[in-house]
Amino acid sequence: MSEFAITQEVDGSKGRNILRHDGVEAELTYSIASDYLTIADHTAVPDSLRGTGAGLALVTRMVSDARKSSVKIAPLCPFVNAQRRKHPDWTDALNV
Repeated sequence: MSEFAITQEVDGSKGRNILRHDGVEAELTYSIASDYLTIADHTAVPDSLRGTGAGLALVTRMVSDARKSSVKIAPLCPFVNAQRRKHPDWTDALNV
């Protein structure tokens, strides 16, 4: 699965990117620390979506959004941090 539709919800200083597929939902939650910093808090991917690239799609979307908004991501979430190490081309969007 290479293409996933990802939506975004923001409520005050909290937000999440949501991927829905076949009736299940994966999410990457974050906190908006300032106009220039977002903290990636947690990635949750249900078992039925594991191995499909859903988690990577969520992080890739977050990186893309951060680049467009000139925001840096602090990768507090272990999954996001692991993906950061695998994608050195994302350093411009990450605050580490």
